[in-house]
Amino acid sequence: MKLSTSFVKTLRNAPKDETAKSAQYLVRAGYVHKELAGVYTFLPLGLRTLKKIENIIREEMNALGSAEIQMTALQNPAPWQATERWNSERMDIWFKTELSAGGELGLGPTHEEPGTAMMHDYIKSYKDLPASFYQFQTKFRNELRAKSGIMRTREFLMKDLYSFNLDKTEHDKFYAKVEKSYHTIFKRLGLGDCTYQTFASGGAFSKYSHEFQTILPVGEDTIYYNHDKSVVLNEEVLNEEVLADLGVKREELESCQAAEVGNIFSLGYKFSEPLNLTYTDKDGKEQLVYMGSYGIGVSRVMGVIAEKFADDKGLVWPEQIAPYRHYIVAIGEKATELAKEWEAAFPEDILLDDRDLRPGEKFADSELTGIPYRIVISDKTLEKDSVEYTERQSGQQKLLTIKEMTDILHSYEKDR
Repeated sequence: MKLSTSFVKTLRNAPKDETAKSAQYLVRAGYVHKELAGVYTFLPLGLRTLKKIENIIREEMNALGSAEIQMTALQNPAPWQATERWNSERMDIWFKTELSAGGELGLGPTHEEPGTAMMHDYIKSYKDLPASFYQFQTKFRNELRAKSGIMRTREFLMKDLYSFNLDKTEHDKFYAKVEKSYHTIFKRLGLGDCTYQTFASGGAFSKYSHEFQTILPVGEDTIYYNHDKSVVLNEEVLNEEVLADLGVKREELESCQAAEVGNIFSLGYKFSEPLNLTYTDKDGKEQLVYMGSYGIGVSRVMGVIAEKFADDKGLVWPEQIAPYRHYIVAIGEKATELAKEWEAAFPEDILLDDRDLRPGEKFADSELTGIPYRIVISDKTLEKDSVEYTERQSGQQKLLTIKEMTDILHSYEKDR
């Protein structure tokens, strides 16, 4: 990608209506454009980062044996009425719209109801179970207060997975696999050392659910943990009964702020019963399907990562999700020729700053955009048959020969 041909411009000043550090940098660096409160467009760099996060999650969902589908955003009221969640007083985050021919539709805030209703056509016998599917779907939630940039929005990308099992025993085995998968996902996203599986309220579904919380000073949740973080719980379930269940004492716990990046629920018969999703067992008897749901806020995770790792110069992306690994600044005619050759040979790896700007401005933008490595090619470095190579996170700088640099670029191409 050449910055000279991109319509995206970096901003020197933070937008006045954004208070979160991540939101300020994402707008300034040209990753997102704010349409209105809680609604953002993902620009070229932002979309590449979002898609890389999505693909890591997709690989782990596929490893579970789950099938990817794409459900509709527009919602038929019927299944929601059956579970009594169409009522806006019971679920106050609905966006609803009226059809010109009469009647209402909703914009999906989640997909338990339509997913359960859909599976009527595919689950008849015990031989059809277990089953699971997942999707990456834009959700719509009429949040009272959208804030913190893409960490809390009214329109956002979510990965939601739904499982269908014969009974609780079979469900629990799959649930455990998802738990392990989530730990792998957050480790691969660079959040493994600061994200914890947390006991939380199961709400109307079950006694407990599990959240995955990333420790973050600006996070909206307060979590409590014991000395080795083997027990972590959300403040909402901090009571004597829960402490007894978990075998810990209140005085053993410390607290901190955190941001929720994922959750998993044992739904049981919460949706299969009102929607009459059943199967015929080996004895010919009709049984309710036992369900679970598992979510990760993809765009929210991107905001959390941006907030977690940013420094006073700008964004700092983990290498595996950065839109590009290398940001090239070329100074001089010969340097520009080499930079263009590399950009053409490794288009998925290189962001070339070929704009007509002073080198200092380009250096500042390389730091603002958070690309993991900066390559500076100049007549001075070419005299030594080398380039200047700087790591964004540590600031460590070194000279590499042209061959060493080319070998690094080839190694990334092989790993792709």
